[in-house]
Amino acid sequence: MTRPEIAEPRAERYNPHAIEPKWQETWEREGLYTFVEDPTKTKHYALTMFPYPSGNLHIGHWYANVAPDAHARWMRMRGFNVFFPMGFDAFGLPAENAAIKNNLDPARWTYANIEHMLGQFRRMGTMIDWSRRFATCDPEYYRWNQWFFTEFFRRGLAYKKGGLVNWCPKDQTVLANEQVVDGRCERCGTPVERRNLSQWYLKITDYADELLDFSDTDMPERVKAMQTNWIGKSVGAEITFDTPAGPETVFTTRPDTLMGATFLVLAPEHAKVAELTTPEQAEAVRAYVEAAGRKTDVERQQESGEKTGVFTGSYATHPVTGHQLPVWVADYVLVTYGTGSIMAVPAHDERDFEFARRFGLEIREVIRPGGLEGMGENPEAAYTGEGVIVHSGEFDGLPGGKASIAQITERLEALGVAQAKTTYRLRDWLVSRQRYWGTPIPIVYCPEHGAQPVPADQLPVRLPENVAFTPTGQSPLKLDREWTATTCPVCGGPAERDTDTMDTFVDSSWYMYRYLSPHDDQHPFDPAHANLLPVDLYTGGIEHAILHLLYSRFWTKVMRDMGLTTQNEPFAHLRNQGMILGSDGEKMSKSRGNVVDPDDLVREYGADTVRAYLMFIAPWELGGPWDPSGINGPAKWLSRVWALYFDEKAVGPEEKVTEADLRHAVHSTLKKVGGDFERMSFNTIIAALMELTNTLVKAKRSPVFGTPAWEEALDIFNRMLAPVVPYIAEELYQQRWGMERGGTQSVHLQPWPEVDEAAAVRDTVTIGVQVSGKVRGQVDISKTATQAEALAAARANPDVARFVEGKETVKEVYVPGRIINIVVR
Repeated sequence: MTRPEIAEPRAERYNPHAIEPKWQETWEREGLYTFVEDPTKTKHYALTMFPYPSGNLHIGHWYANVAPDAHARWMRMRGFNVFFPMGFDAFGLPAENAAIKNNLDPARWTYANIEHMLGQFRRMGTMIDWSRRFATCDPEYYRWNQWFFTEFFRRGLAYKKGGLVNWCPKDQTVLANEQVVDGRCERCGTPVERRNLSQWYLKITDYADELLDFSDTDMPERVKAMQTNWIGKSVGAEITFDTPAGPETVFTTRPDTLMGATFLVLAPEHAKVAELTTPEQAEAVRAYVEAAGRKTDVERQQESGEKTGVFTGSYATHPVTGHQLPVWVADYVLVTYGTGSIMAVPAHDERDFEFARRFGLEIREVIRPGGLEGMGENPEAAYTGEGVIVHSGEFDGLPGGKASIAQITERLEALGVAQAKTTYRLRDWLVSRQRYWGTPIPIVYCPEHGAQPVPADQLPVRLPENVAFTPTGQSPLKLDREWTATTCPVCGGPAERDTDTMDTFVDSSWYMYRYLSPHDDQHPFDPAHANLLPVDLYTGGIEHAILHLLYSRFWTKVMRDMGLTTQNEPFAHLRNQGMILGSDGEKMSKSRGNVVDPDDLVREYGADTVRAYLMFIAPWELGGPWDPSGINGPAKWLSRVWALYFDEKAVGPEEKVTEADLRHAVHSTLKKVGGDFERMSFNTIIAALMELTNTLVKAKRSPVFGTPAWEEALDIFNRMLAPVVPYIAEELYQQRWGMERGGTQSVHLQPWPEVDEAAAVRDTVTIGVQVSGKVRGQVDISKTATQAEALAAARANPDVARFVEGKETVKEVYVPGRIINIVVR
């Protein structure tokens, strides 16, 4: 690396504004962080979740990026060939809403924001290789979204069907179940409605069992639990009841409770509701179904809400006893789970119990706690334990629950009324969006040949430009007749384009592969670079556990089955950072007035100080509240570091630091920092470096100053600083060693120092010496010193001797490794 010319003498005081722009420009000009494949080195693919180009990096972006950047730098210094790219997740509602509100072109708004954010990223001082960047709204990127979609379509993994969907009336678009939070749109907070629409889905359910296997990826337990719960695998049986509308099959995880079923419940949207409703009940059922349609799934599933329902007037036949069971409609049953109907066993299910009590329905006990009496005629609550089966004919006396489910299911199968079944809470991924700013779905509709995928040589299907947005938010694609009119790829006749765009989570499901060859026009990624896979360390927020992370795992498994990769998982290791809150302990927001602008902090303190404080503020995986005064500590620390190297006045023999003391401090810190990097414990790294600074300041004022041990200490300390505070580390290196080492190397190309284990582990221990109970001095003695040796060392200490000499010794106490006490009179 070419060393910049130094126009002025070195500043005596630390001035980040003088050095940071200089090194930022130099690193970029020299291509210091441009990745080059090197088969002689072990690869390390480090990736931080890419941001949405909102126009401004907030403090959360800094928190998410600076610690992984420090880790990537450390890996590079250890000899790994580190691949550390970044791009922009650029499609989505914010750009489109800005276009509608301000009469802007979404593309122009997005790319202007990207340019601004690039400057902010560069000031952050990361080692990101920007030569690999792309935005997901680039046609050369979303072309491959479309290619994947057509391949999914051909494989039966993409399909269109009608059904109830979540609809955001403000954003005028469909939402996947995962994008509804507490009954509201996760983005704008508007209450979600239910609508019956024909939409495109991806068959993620085909991979449900694989997605429950985490053996090929190291993910935090919390993420694995969230994904496992979302997939919601349930093992049980499907049981068939005869009804006036034909056989009705229900799913249950407790076939052992079949004899306790006293009524059936259908979801309001169930196809048989109309057929089973008698004329006498028609008006009541119609009104109930309409009211249920105005509720969200979340509202319907709330445990605290009073159970509601209506009787259809029809009865179902119990498959074993032949009893007639009333069929009800109730909104606590969802059409999207199981078969959309349940057998209600109120004695042993809390929701069924509440419903039965509310409407005076029979409660029949069939599971009893072992050794206890029955429920009695008026039970106060459902018993949901496993217990022992009772009142169930041939099954009486069997253990309830898992222990007998297989046996009972086998018997019911022999009777022809049930079959073993595994179900999942997971539903296929709804990917249609009725918006403009997204990837157009590459399907055309021909009157003769139906839905047909756009051929690969006609991709990308580009978004039309200069579109007009309606006040209602309706997608301009629906209104652009010139764009929608096309030809059928089969017959060449007139056809219509699909006017929906894809969920933006499609963009982020495979983007980590595109970095391998971002401008490849023959493949989604060049298989020649597949040796870089998988991502070795992926970092980002826990809020993406179910959406992005689950979808990207699914996408990788499909690509594997397509022969595009041999990987089962997109990333080998995943780590999540916490969240930086406002100083009031609340989530940062403009409305609360607690937002911290990192640009303001950089202008005042410099990027290195901001980096150091964000790593020091809290354990990275936990996060915590912003303390406005806390940043002063790292700022003062870096000023002390600067003075340590360049303030020649702060030198003298006042302190008692030996070469062994200094080397122990340096190498023990080096060992600790290396271990903390492994654990991604960044706050303790900064704390250790601060503590070592104190030792070095003392050493500079001791006879050890200027010795080989001193020079070694400065060199090692400089390299330990490099990953966390890259600008000041580079300046220290170039000013002190750059010219004598040829002026062609960066500190960021230096190897991580080797720990001298002998120096890191001390054979001596420092012990306080008391005289008659008062501490009078300290001595360094061997850890194996005898009492006589310890006392001799204590008496030889001048600070102790003057309190002992000429006095009678009454008692001598030595607690090895802890204290020496000489009692005199």
